[in-house]
Formats: sequence, structure tokens, C-alpha cells
Amino acid sequence: MKLRIAWIQAKPGKDKSSAIAALTADYLKRLARYIPVETSELPSEASLFKSIEKGTRPFLILLDSRGKLMSSEELAQLIDSHQTRGTQQLLFAVGGADGFSAEARKAASFQLSLGKMTLPHELARVILLEQLYRAFTILKGHPYHCGH
Repeated sequence: MKLRIAWIQAKPGKDKSSAIAALTADYLKRLARYIPVETSELPSEASLFKSIEKGTRPFLILLDSRGKLMSSEELAQLIDSHQTRGTQQLLFAVGGADGFSAEARKAASFQLSLGKMTLPHELARVILLEQLYRAFTILKGHPYHCGH
């Protein structure tokens, strides 16, 4: 299975904070120990869906506050179930400052919420990456996740 992570950023390559860029790079490096990861920084929602049309249709998971709340263990189980059933690509997408449109939410295979609070999209990206890393450590029995 290939793991893809895409985020909408109006000005690609222009994180507001160097700390966000550093954390993104750190968690991507950690994730790569467990699974091949491909990232895409896209200027718009339309470009996200255009990139999806170019190949194998992924299982698309949009981050949205109206999505399903999951524990770290439940996220790990979701990933494991897709690995087991042979899903070719899991694509997690973080929207821009305004989130995703109703059309995008309808087109998604699944909507995931990181919580009821509104987060800046750049911070949501870092939290997603950390949770994906945590999910893989849970699946591999690594002590990073101590069950708390």
C-alpha cells in the first residue's frame, strides 16, 4: 500500500512558520521508516481532484471537523484494515484555510475529524502526520505509543 498525504496551500512552499515546515519534515521522515510516503502540496481543491484523476483512484480521506472522531488505536485499525484488504493507495488530504467544499466531502471515501476544535490547516497537517506515525508504531508494537 502507498500512503499519500496532500495539503492545500494557496502559496505552495510558503509555510507561515519554519517550525511547521520542520515538524512536517520530521514526521514524514519518521513515517518513511514504516511505509512509502508521497506528499503533494497543492494550490487548490480543484488541483487535488485533478491529481486524483491521473491514476489509480485512492481511498480518499478528507480531514474535516464534521468527520468521524477516532482514537489513535482506531486510526491504526483503519490503516491496518486497508493494508489487509489490499487497498493500493490511502490518500489523506488537509484542506486550505476554508476547509473542503460540500462537493469534495461527497466525493471523499471517508471524512476524519481531528477534534471538535477548529485548527489552523498547517497545524492540522502536523497533527495528522504525528497521528499517522503513531498509528504505524501501534501496528508495529513500537513503544512510542504507550497506550495513553
